[in-house]
Amino acid sequence: MDPSEVEFLAEKEFVTVVPNFALDKIYLIGGDIGPLTPGLPVQVPLWMAVNLKQGQKCRIVPPEWMDIDRLQDKKQEETDSKFFTKMPSDHYMEVTQLLLKCATDDIPHADEIRTLVKDIWDLRIAKLRSSIDTFVKSDATHAKLNFLTLMELNTVRPFLTKALDQMHVLRSNTNGRIQSTQE
Repeated sequence: MDPSEVEFLAEKEFVTVVPNFALDKIYLIGGDIGPLTPGLPVQVPLWMAVNLKQGQKCRIVPPEWMDIDRLQDKKQEETDSKFFTKMPSDHYMEVTQLLLKCATDDIPHADEIRTLVKDIWDLRIAKLRSSIDTFVKSDATHAKLNFLTLMELNTVRPFLTKALDQMHVLRSNTNGRIQSTQE
């Protein structure tokens, strides 16, 4: 899965918009949306919110977790914890990037939010790399990592699968040599 596929999945998350036009209920495969009434908040999938915003048809209300105080608390919680903490959204990075790309004017303190989310991402990726390093050095056969997001897993997947394949080859060669010297 590449990052664009993960982003596609993230676009199914619902966000609140305040439309500036009227539209009857829309019947979609993924569920019904609307009706849209000017000035009344309504939940729509992220892909629709981005599309409406690009057409200047709505104002996007940032998700509750996209707040400086909440993100600072989350960053501190992630820093203090040895383990991964539950994120406010399974697609926090993708949602942030999409909203900040198209709706910066709708998000108070957008630059600070961008920085905080990037800091949280960096903390979690560093923690993930450290966990992988510990796992590889431990000769363990399995590991359990809770609360990772799909994008975070996707970031390390290519490296991790190649590293594990190489370790398997090395272990197989070592075991073969040990058996042949014992015979």
